[in-house]
Amino acid sequence: MTGETVLSRRPGASRVSYKVLSEADLEEVVQRKPTEPSLRSRLQKIRCSASTAKSLLFRFLPFLHWLPRYPVKDWLLGDIISGFSVGIMHLPQGLAYALLAGLPPVTGLYSSFYPVFLYFFFGTSRHNSVGPFAIISVMIGSMTDSLVPSDDFLEPVNGTNVTVVNEARRDAARVELVATVTILVGIFQVALGLLQFGFVVTYLSDPLVRGYTTAASVHVLISQLKYVFGVSLGEHSGPLSLFLTLIEICQKLPKTNVGTLVTAIIAMVAIYIVKELNHKFSAKLPMPIPIELITIIISTGISYGVNLNSKFGISVVGDIPSGLKPPMGPNVNYFGQVAGNAFAIAVVGYAICISLGKIFALKHGYKVDSNQELIALGFSNFLGGFFQCFAISCSMSRSLVQESTGGNSQLAGVIASLVILVTILKIGELFRDLPKAILAAIIIVNLKGMFKQFADFRTLWKSNRVDLMVWIVTFVATLLLNLDLGLGVSVAFALLTIIFQTQLPRYSILGHISDTDIYRDVAEYKKAQEVPGVKIFRSSSTIYFANAELYTDALKKKSGINVDRLIEKKKKALKKLKKQQKQAEKKAKRQKDTENECNGPGITVIELSQGAAEGSVPAEPTLRSLGLPVPDFHTVILDFSPVNFVDTVSIKILKNIFRDFREIEVDVLIAGCPASVIAQLERGNLFSQTITKHHFFASVHDAVVHVTGRQEEALVCSSTKM
Repeated sequence: MTGETVLSRRPGASRVSYKVLSEADLEEVVQRKPTEPSLRSRLQKIRCSASTAKSLLFRFLPFLHWLPRYPVKDWLLGDIISGFSVGIMHLPQGLAYALLAGLPPVTGLYSSFYPVFLYFFFGTSRHNSVGPFAIISVMIGSMTDSLVPSDDFLEPVNGTNVTVVNEARRDAARVELVATVTILVGIFQVALGLLQFGFVVTYLSDPLVRGYTTAASVHVLISQLKYVFGVSLGEHSGPLSLFLTLIEICQKLPKTNVGTLVTAIIAMVAIYIVKELNHKFSAKLPMPIPIELITIIISTGISYGVNLNSKFGISVVGDIPSGLKPPMGPNVNYFGQVAGNAFAIAVVGYAICISLGKIFALKHGYKVDSNQELIALGFSNFLGGFFQCFAISCSMSRSLVQESTGGNSQLAGVIASLVILVTILKIGELFRDLPKAILAAIIIVNLKGMFKQFADFRTLWKSNRVDLMVWIVTFVATLLLNLDLGLGVSVAFALLTIIFQTQLPRYSILGHISDTDIYRDVAEYKKAQEVPGVKIFRSSSTIYFANAELYTDALKKKSGINVDRLIEKKKKALKKLKKQQKQAEKKAKRQKDTENECNGPGITVIELSQGAAEGSVPAEPTLRSLGLPVPDFHTVILDFSPVNFVDTVSIKILKNIFRDFREIEVDVLIAGCPASVIAQLERGNLFSQTITKHHFFASVHDAVVHVTGRQEEALVCSSTKM
């Protein structure tokens, strides 16, 4: 029954009256709106019209929306300066990351031009600097070493037993493979974006991404040591390849090329010092000193003038063809082999891109569409793959430079791509004598920010041990199993931690805090007192197939009585009572037969009394009448406020809970159940004659008031905060 309950917020405060309504009463008072849209409204949504076409066009090509409103006077100069600054950074990084991916240097320039230019049309982030990225490049490099190893291109020299690698054939095969992968990466990203699957990145938690990128940075560092020491290594791929490479480097340290090592050390020291000065005096400098470009220019000039390659054996980049190449189609025969790698690259690249985009959007007060960013990155990769580009993402260092030098829109990316275009057409061939050790030095110094993530260990140790476990497992798995398998293991482990935490939630009995309508765990709060005759049970997690049995076990344990044992005793007592009743009936029948023989035919007093008894319903035996212990509570209230979904298993468990507690003469009520969960319970056929919506209440306090049938004191917010 519903009753009007007056709640006193605190002594002297205003009093508020309201009715305690069960879910059934509430549905009568407040009618629920239909959730399913009508057929007419559905047709109106899909009806093609000029406005719908325009809306879709503006959605998939965001530049049509912001470019006509572009504030030329306020933003143009900053975008031009920013574009030139980022373009100058693209040049050395493009060359370096192509080397990291095991590709010809010119592919790095292509990857810094085509995708960057294409992002202008599709992207929604105004400060993301897309292009080659170290983590993506090392993932590609691992794949090229595995599928197109150099050993497949060994050729004899002049008919002798000496063999050398035909680099031209190898590079052409690797470019074909990587271009195919890049197209496939783009297809995955565009498809996920169109299907509104931008949320897929949420399965890559922040500790997972940071642990993964830290381990990937170690892979990048180890892969560049051969250029620092000037030694030639075999190509290792698959699990433990990182350690095999490291062992081989250590074995070949005596063969170190001193000139290469000195060149790399000098470059690293110079780049590191200038980068630190850029950071320290960033407020005073109009733009960062382009130390990477300066280092490349100086080292190329010295290498050309002194002829470092022939005199000291220092490896150089080699020929960089000028001009743009015609598009080439993918080799579909690779699709089956590289689908897993392509999907991993697609997800990791997008995760890095959207995380940076959201950081800058929050800082500058605009919105980034996660699904559109996925489409933008996908189209940049898909179309870039036809022009021999490798997969791209966003770079933190370039994005920070774009922001700090006054970049305000995607136009800065177009300016940067034009700088690279000029380099490809006219300047690129001048860098043929650039030492590879310089590019390795640039890559290693740029890993500084990634290696700072080792500090996460201390932070996570203090804040969240589960996240720390995810970080450690991701880091170790990526080191041991390589980047592709490591990512799969990391995601699987992260999902297992979620399942583990939902399987082992915190179960508690709630008590009422006097003078309030608040209920807290009696084990944690001294002033929380159990409501007499009522057990209020709460789980910190939702209820589903993985923890439904645990929920029931915890409820019965927290209730303080052995419910199953009591039910078993009741069944035995009822069986015994039934047996006694049958024996009494047999005895009465024998007595009746005896009296009939003595008195002859006729209606006896016993028959009259039995007839009267048959007309009445016998009382159902109770625990007390059966001589069994009676629970010290009469109602169990299940707090369902943490529950956000239920499945068939949890519905079955709920039915069992109602049944078991009814057997021991205890009522079950459910409080705080969301409307969406009630709808799921309806579809799951929970409700019946014995379980109705009168058992459901909007809050724990409403359920308690309904059960106790008395006025409860509760706290209300007064006009001023306490």
